[in-house]
Parts: sequence; C-alpha cells; structure tokens
Amino acid sequence: MRTVNEIMTTDCVTATLQDNIYEIAVKMKQHDIGFIPVVEGKKLIGVVTDRDLVIRGYAAKHSGSTAVEEVITKDVDTITSNTSTDDAANLMASKQIRRLPVVDNGELVGVLAIGDLAVREIFVNEAGEALSAISEHEHRAVH
Repeated sequence: MRTVNEIMTTDCVTATLQDNIYEIAVKMKQHDIGFIPVVEGKKLIGVVTDRDLVIRGYAAKHSGSTAVEEVITKDVDTITSNTSTDDAANLMASKQIRRLPVVDNGELVGVLAIGDLAVREIFVNEAGEALSAISEHEHRAVH
C-alpha cells in the first residue's frame, strides 16, 4: 500500500497571519500556484486559494493591505502522511477538492494535489475518477 508520504509535495510555499492579501497574491504569481497554506510556525492555521482572494477579498472590496484573516479558510480537510493514496483519492473525490494539506501532529508536512496522484501513475483510475467528479461539479456550477 502506497502512502501520501511517497508522493506529496514537501517544499510548500506558505503564508502567515502577518501577510496581507496582496502579498499572498504575489506569492501565487511568483510560484504559479493557486493554493497557499497559512501557518503559525509549522502549525496549519488554514489555507487561502486564488478563489478566496477573489470572492472574499477583491470582490468584497477589500484592498491589498487587508489581513489574510479576512479571506482564509480555517475549517480545512487534512490528511496525515501515512494515509493511503487510495483513501486520499477517495476523500478528494467525495469532498470535491483538488489539494489537501498533509498534517502530522498538528504540523504541516506537505500538500497533496490531485495531480500528484495522476502524474506519478499511482492509482491513476482513482485520481482520474476524482478529477472527473470535481470537474463535473465545477462544470455544473458554472452553468
């Protein structure tokens, strides 16, 4: 049984509660990412997505100097590094999410993206099904 530890990204770009939404947007641009875990030390506090910046930040008429706390998602699903890739894929499919913070003993140790499941050809069917279900959900939401 393969575990998340074998395929997760460990070199994560993170933010802190001291960052503002402009600084987070710049990090997203610099690293070409749309998801940033927010940490206090190594403890996961929440995450900010590019969608959070748009919906809760700029569309709510907040300026770039607005504190990250205005846009952060705190109630975040997480997994541990010893979670099986099967279980991770199933969680991602059932919750319609593309990225999961990996947390051991309260500390962020990595991020698992749905692409990590597919790119490394581990449980490709499950990853494909999860991606398909997520894409189908997003497609329905658009129309």
